[in-house]
Amino acid sequence: MMDSEHNLNTENEIERPQVSPAVIRRLPRYFRYLRELIREGKMRISSGELSERMNVTASQIRQDLNCFGGFGQQGYGYNVNYLYAKICDLLGVSAGLSAIIIGAGDLGRALTRSTMFEKRGVDIIAMFDVDENLIGKTIGDVLVYSMNDLESFFETHTVDMAVLTLPKDQAAVEAERLLELGVKGFWNFTGKELSYASRAIVENVHLGDSLMFLNYDICRLKEAEEKTEAGSDRV
Repeated sequence: MMDSEHNLNTENEIERPQVSPAVIRRLPRYFRYLRELIREGKMRISSGELSERMNVTASQIRQDLNCFGGFGQQGYGYNVNYLYAKICDLLGVSAGLSAIIIGAGDLGRALTRSTMFEKRGVDIIAMFDVDENLIGKTIGDVLVYSMNDLESFFETHTVDMAVLTLPKDQAAVEAERLLELGVKGFWNFTGKELSYASRAIVENVHLGDSLMFLNYDICRLKEAEEKTEAGSDRV
């Protein structure tokens, strides 16, 4: 029997109430799993079934979604396509956001060629660099401009966010420059911790931190295995 969910929200627009950052951090997981369900042709799902896939409790799922009004129907569960569309709205997938990449090095080029932005509704409209060998070239479908052309580019284009892949020592200066031009948010890969309070949203990405979390967990696993082996030898 399907789990009991709250009444189906039939509003066309979603309000974005103030909710816990932890809930917001889980929304992209819902986005990914719901997209997989759509690919499988799944039309509806209960919170219990979704919890098994996502490895979180059904109660947690209901609590998360209830923060935004709840999208389920008692005795039915969740309409997968409807819930996916609402999660996309919450995450701005359909908002038509545009981005530029500052730094056309290895990471910048890899990000430009990725389908990640397109799948999440972000349009990469330009790259910027100081390397004369890269300026004027097209990477993927994106043209590389000179950093000297930044201000003139903003005169004719709307840019919501900047992806920073430039050297760490240049991050703060160029970010301030972009703030003055009206950028609303930064996806920052430079290793320099940036924070602008109410002026802009910053997502500081530290790839090394993720690797070290993995290191830690592997070491714990190996220690546990060694203790188990040592215990077996004493038997």
